[in-house]
Amino acid sequence: MAGTQEAQTRPVKDWLRRLGTRIGLGIAVLGLGSCTPTSRPQLPVALNSYYTDEQPAMSGDGRFLAFVSNRDGTRSILLYDLQRKQFAQLPRLNRKDAIAETPSLSYTGRYLVYVASDRGRPEIELYDRITQRTQVLTGGYRGWVRNPNISSDGRYVVFETGRRGQWDIEIIDRGPGIELDRPNGS
Repeated sequence: MAGTQEAQTRPVKDWLRRLGTRIGLGIAVLGLGSCTPTSRPQLPVALNSYYTDEQPAMSGDGRFLAFVSNRDGTRSILLYDLQRKQFAQLPRLNRKDAIAETPSLSYTGRYLVYVASDRGRPEIELYDRITQRTQVLTGGYRGWVRNPNISSDGRYVVFETGRRGQWDIEIIDRGPGIELDRPNGS
């Protein structure tokens, strides 16, 4: 009697096992689809994700968060607006031929400095969100550079340099003629 009952339930168990495998494969395929690199995240979007996000820097007013991410298949600097809960556009900042790292923001996030490496040589670059232009600050500079940090008003950039065969600290004064980053233009 036990053998016939087991024989009757075997087709049901086999069917359930096949159904579970199909459902499991469907979930696995859906999971793989969500890890595929896409263009810039859609707006609005949550800050945290399944991507590698690192090297965060916050603007002085606490509104913007810059960080390095691989969300679109390459290491790029992203800027997240914490008030609007969406990513800010950074036209012409991230280049496919360069690796960007260690961002730093001025007070309102107008100026962003970072290290960009193309052709194996790191340079400190400054991006102005108003003009949407990038300026190389250490072009032709002798020695290695790393870890830039911009003052809250955007005038000074401090960084580490290996110019003398050891890590030292240097400061770039962008000059009195630049437009300073001040809250509400004050």
